[in-house]
Amino acid sequence: MSAPRDVVGLMDTLIGWILLAGVSISVVLLSLALVWQWVVTGSPALTFALPGTSLVSFLLSLGAVTGAASAPQALADLGLAVLMLTPYVRVLASVVFFAFVEHDWKYVAFTSFVGAVLTYSLFLR
Repeated sequence: MSAPRDVVGLMDTLIGWILLAGVSISVVLLSLALVWQWVVTGSPALTFALPGTSLVSFLLSLGAVTGAASAPQALADLGLAVLMLTPYVRVLASVVFFAFVEHDWKYVAFTSFVGAVLTYSLFLR
């Protein structure tokens, strides 16, 4: 049994807003980081390597940033983290929708598998 069309349209809208918000917040953070870097150093270039292999180690490295000159770098790192988490939040919202609104267990299984792959690649790898 599937949900009424207006509920499905609401979910499409919610997912659209999740994606729009995640990308928009990331763009704002990265833009602010570039402007801040330009003000501090006179060059808008951020030169750095992404530490670690997982989002967890990446986020932990944010806490290690100290000093005013490193602040734009931390802001850019936060923007990248938001961008990486955006599809993860979208998948979680889809699992909740398929499970509790549509009660479509086939799509819950498929979407949960995608969520498991994202969890592995973002947090465990």
